[in-house]
Amino acid sequence: MRIDKLLAAGGTRSFEFFPPKSDDEARVLDATLADLVPLAPSFVSVTYRGGGESRERTFDLVTRIEREGVMTAMAHLICVGHTRAAMADVLARYGAAGVSNVMALGGDVPEDGSSVASDFDHAIDLVALAREVGDFAIGVAAHPQGHPRSPSRASDRYHLAEKLSLADFAVTQFFFRADEWSTLVGELADLGVTKPVLPGIMPVTTLSGVARMAVMGAAVPDELISRLVAANERGGAAAVRAEGIAAATALSAELLVRGTPGLHFYTLNRSTATREIHRALFEV
Repeated sequence: MRIDKLLAAGGTRSFEFFPPKSDDEARVLDATLADLVPLAPSFVSVTYRGGGESRERTFDLVTRIEREGVMTAMAHLICVGHTRAAMADVLARYGAAGVSNVMALGGDVPEDGSSVASDFDHAIDLVALAREVGDFAIGVAAHPQGHPRSPSRASDRYHLAEKLSLADFAVTQFFFRADEWSTLVGELADLGVTKPVLPGIMPVTTLSGVARMAVMGAAVPDELISRLVAANERGGAAAVRAEGIAAATALSAELLVRGTPGLHFYTLNRSTATREIHRALFEV
């Protein structure tokens, strides 16, 4: 199924994974996928961080999911480190394998500051190529707090609107306040863009996760940090986890009330927290 058609038909529920790097990680992911099948996700998304090996792991996982015919899969693609010809070949391979959904991303610049050759300046260039190569439903990334490399929020919204003029939908970086999604959607509407924007949800289940999430691009708000610290004082790690899941569940419920086109869960290849949130929202 094409994700643009799924979104047009009604609310979606989707989950994101990263391809395993070892046999142990593969076993964990296989168990997670099996656990989530009964939830009947609208689609699942598979990340790709860069490099030929990672690209092939993503390709193998996405095409395997599609072959099994139980879930619809979306493949992540990035600009960094790719020539136009190489990316056209990757897209053609996905099309030949029956994959009809791709996520066009800029990609991370190497942390060591080294330069990586690329024929693409921005993700919109990759969106345009995907349009040329095949009949794909194309998603792009959105950042409620603004892209870390954007000079201003106004600039971020302008370029996101430009991407969405060619793409079919957006998926946001995770965030923690429903107003952030509403504001993002409203600012895009002011620019004439009304395509679906799926909110990304990631529960904070440990205190150490607070710092990691800030590095990943979305700072945990002070009020949530206070809740997690109080939970830790009350009942330790188990209480922190429960409080983080409760906060993510409440955020998801509020987003549904506000009319979000769906919910996209970042799973970190584990199913437990996602299943608890899903159960609270849809199975009670």
